[in-house]
Amino acid sequence: MLAVHQDAANGKLSVREVPVPTPGPGQVLVRMAASPINPSDLGALMGFNYSGTRSYPFVPGLEGSGTVVKAGPGLRGRLFVGRRVTCAAELAGDGAWAEYMVTSASQCIPLNHGVSMEQGATLLVNPLSALAFLELAQRGRHRAVVSTAAASALGGMIARLFRRHAIPVIHIVRRDAQVQQLRAQGAEHVLDSSTADFEAQLQTLTKRLHATLLLDAIGGTMTQQLAEAAPRGSTILLYSRLSLQDCMIDARTALVKDLHFDGWFLSNWIEGKSLLQSLRLAQRAQSLAAIDLHTPIRKRVPLSGAQHALDAYVADMTAGKMLLVADPQAVPVDANSTQ
Repeated sequence: MLAVHQDAANGKLSVREVPVPTPGPGQVLVRMAASPINPSDLGALMGFNYSGTRSYPFVPGLEGSGTVVKAGPGLRGRLFVGRRVTCAAELAGDGAWAEYMVTSASQCIPLNHGVSMEQGATLLVNPLSALAFLELAQRGRHRAVVSTAAASALGGMIARLFRRHAIPVIHIVRRDAQVQQLRAQGAEHVLDSSTADFEAQLQTLTKRLHATLLLDAIGGTMTQQLAEAAPRGSTILLYSRLSLQDCMIDARTALVKDLHFDGWFLSNWIEGKSLLQSLRLAQRAQSLAAIDLHTPIRKRVPLSGAQHALDAYVADMTAGKMLLVADPQAVPVDANSTQ
């Protein structure tokens, strides 16, 4: 099979022919259709490993879609053979940017007939994160939330999903063009973090709307800006580090305002769900895949164009997803994509 490889942290991507892997107990072999490039993939390509020390070479890719063609020992895997699935890579193994991937059967969710392989490829990381944030907001009885990186694919899902549930969102972006884009899509409260009065505007809005759940995807100085603006007793949810900088927090702000800083990781959140709860979440994500949880696709590129797709994605991460296609019969490659 063909698979995308990286030989060292921050190294260039290459495509190689390697043996098709064999599933072990509780695992399945998925013939991959397509896989997106996500911000979380960028962290992995820089050497960060959610499960411990990274070994090289490795195949990147955290999620994708495909068809289960073989199962190792275990009932659940055998039930999936022949089924179209959305799937996540095992954190300690090779990923989804390949023609075949071995992963745990528990990391696979059967796709409904109305969900395409293209949309199925992006059905886990962002949609489930958006549903998780909605659950946290409702369970914590937060009247409003703050969403950073709001021009991203996940930011768009948060905007649409929370609007459906009548929970106000303060959207934070980095450029005026993104402000105009979100407002054109119906967002009411949009702030540009590059403006001189950003912090003052943020403090005014969080106080007026009583936004006590603040979703921090940025880190760096943004964390302290959120803390300064947060109403007393607020929760700041740290779920990514797009700035590549450590969170800057003045302990005095946290102490005086009784702030709560919670780390949040999708895999940990899912592990806390029962099998029935996970299946219900997956069904809900699929039912909303064409509307609130829709993922705009910018380009569909063959595996051989992985480095080109990565470069284009990093250059503009808000222009839509770059999709790496492993099976052109399942997800057609764009005519002008790099071969």
